[in-house]
Amino acid sequence: MDQNIVLTKIRRIAEEYYRSGDFYCSEAIVKTIKDEFSLSLPEEVVAMASGFPIGIGGAGCTCGAIVGGIIAIGLFFGRTKPGDQKVNKTMALAKELQDIFQKRHKCLCCRVLTKGMELGSTSHMEQCISFTGEVAEETAKIIFRELR
Repeated sequence: MDQNIVLTKIRRIAEEYYRSGDFYCSEAIVKTIKDEFSLSLPEEVVAMASGFPIGIGGAGCTCGAIVGGIIAIGLFFGRTKPGDQKVNKTMALAKELQDIFQKRHKCLCCRVLTKGMELGSTSHMEQCISFTGEVAEETAKIIFRELR
């Protein structure tokens, strides 16, 4: 398997979910990672990401794409039992994803990232589609690395 081809496919699929209006950023990332990694989880895991678009429910706070990526990381590495120390690794991977995005874009705040853009405008959509693909790809990179 050529990991670069898979990463490109993951990016493209997540972007297309957003572009087509099928899913918003966080949902598109969770759906793409779930499907492309063939996780046998119910579709309801995608629903868990539905409250995070447009900066957490439209509030303009943390970018929904980042939240979607962190949810996807949790699907692989998160804990399900009290006291399980896996939480420490999961938190470190979540911080890594957040730091990658913040280094590239200077912040995580949806309100700042979209300042001066009209919600739903071409520039807004293009940027958020791009962020969705970027975060899906970076999330997949982290998952691939950690599963080796």
